[in-house]
Amino acid sequence: MQSFTALAKAFNDYFQQPHFPNTPVTLYEPGNYFLGLGGKRIRPVMCLMGNELFDDISADAWKVGTAIELFHNFTLIHDDIMDKASLRRGLPTVHHKYGENTAILSGDVMLIVAYEYLTKIDVTHLPAILQLFNKTAKEVCEGQQMDMDFESRTTVTLPEYLHMIELKTSVLLAASLAMGAILGGASEGNVQHLYEFGRNLGIAFQIQDDYLDAFGDPSKFGKEVGGDIKQNKKTFLMLHALEVATAEQKAEMTQLMTENPADKVPRMLDVFTACGVQSWALDLKQTYLNEAMSHLEAVAVVKNRKQPLLELAAYLIQRDV
Repeated sequence: MQSFTALAKAFNDYFQQPHFPNTPVTLYEPGNYFLGLGGKRIRPVMCLMGNELFDDISADAWKVGTAIELFHNFTLIHDDIMDKASLRRGLPTVHHKYGENTAILSGDVMLIVAYEYLTKIDVTHLPAILQLFNKTAKEVCEGQQMDMDFESRTTVTLPEYLHMIELKTSVLLAASLAMGAILGGASEGNVQHLYEFGRNLGIAFQIQDDYLDAFGDPSKFGKEVGGDIKQNKKTFLMLHALEVATAEQKAEMTQLMTENPADKVPRMLDVFTACGVQSWALDLKQTYLNEAMSHLEAVAVVKNRKQPLLELAAYLIQRDV
């Protein structure tokens, strides 16, 4: 069994291969630029880990991992457009550098290339992989739409937000593990436990991401801190603050979201701190992490083979970048 670090390095080396034709340059250069920004390659490595949990890593796992990473980057390019984000991993976003129209097309073609990789795997597993990949891709789009819808809604409940996060973030992490397991010949029960491990871990991961967007160090986070606050996004932090805030604090939050003053972010963070959202968010994150661990424990393989996944969970939840 290989560590996350070792698999991430191996996948990065594999991923250096060209994914796009040379021409037209104006279509493919933005995709190469965006992939060149790097990233942790968490999702494809989860696919490799899910595969190695049951067998030696197969050639098909590398192809599916590549498809997953291309799909993930396609969603990021389009998310940045919708979020009007100027930075991604500390550098200009694709639409900021090349224009929105080109960014849309570059994202589209990245998705198409992802499917090209899937069609190269052994036909034995292709139907199951395609079914899960398509289901997941659809759910990610549903989650993104829900996220945008929430911006214009006056109230959003925590269960609604949790469902949105499950679709937008968690299902891709879960499916990455599950697809690797399917390729490794895992039983249906083991595939499902791995999926639930990834799903709950993904929610904990998003709680951490919401937390870092508000309270992270921008030099480490690689994105603008306070971006969710600027966009009036109904994050875990915002929803809990609205639940527990005093009438005076709610009035200030409403004013900040309506008027968008220059000091909106620091003032909103002051309200968050006064409402105790930091400790609450960390406790909620731990609840989902515990649920994830219970499903990993239920996977029927010898315990030492699960160690890399335990290390991955610790890395995801303790990360500050």
